[in-house]
Amino acid sequence: FPVFSFMALRFTLAALALAPIVLWQSRRNRGRVPAIRPIHSASVLLPSLLVGTALFTGYAFQTFGLQLTTPAKAGFITGLSVAIVPIVAALVMRQPPSRNAWIGVSLATLGLALLSLTADLTVQTGDLLVMCCAVAYAAHILLLGHFAPRHNALQLALGQIATVAVLSLAAALIFDPRAAVTQQVLFAAVFTGVLATAVAFFVQTVAQRFTTSTHTALIFAAEPVFAGLFSFILIGEVLGPRQLIGGALILGGMLVAELKRR
Repeated sequence: FPVFSFMALRFTLAALALAPIVLWQSRRNRGRVPAIRPIHSASVLLPSLLVGTALFTGYAFQTFGLQLTTPAKAGFITGLSVAIVPIVAALVMRQPPSRNAWIGVSLATLGLALLSLTADLTVQTGDLLVMCCAVAYAAHILLLGHFAPRHNALQLALGQIATVAVLSLAAALIFDPRAAVTQQVLFAAVFTGVLATAVAFFVQTVAQRFTTSTHTALIFAAEPVFAGLFSFILIGEVLGPRQLIGGALILGGMLVAELKRR
């Protein structure tokens, strides 16, 4: 199924699922705290556009990459965004990374080489696309870290999801051929849109009221492990010894970079 068409379907469903929660929260807080600004207000519109554009870029690269690589490898490579953040922060925000951040990035880079390089030392196209996704996600993390303390979390989540939906629809109208929405496509769109996007954002927002950012980041660092586990359970993907060592190095680099950065 065409990439942008699938993303438009997925994120439209996610926005429709998240919108009632935002309205419910706004009504619940009205009268108890200062009224929450509506989602279309100028204060949250620009942050939503910036954060949503980075998210759209990441999902586009990831979805294209998943057509050319395996879910387990994509999970580990996408997780590199945690280790990339300190480097991007140093280049863009003039925040020099610590020695341990460099160690984490070095470990993750070595792991990426073991996971992605072929026997003739070339990088597969799918892995390269997912690597671009990791860079976009790092930008998303930095932008979200800048704007999240200044805006309502659920409104910002809805704003960025809606931005991805609009950008995906525009890209689908320009680039994608027409394709029928089969039951299999609809199931995948509902599953990823409602559960993996709307519910995931909502649960994360609620959960972070009761835990620290460090614990949250460490839990997110387990995402590649679950990607490998479900890839094995659902499609029987088995990583070889070199890929397993590479994945372990990426996970270790993520943990080192995140723990020391925090």
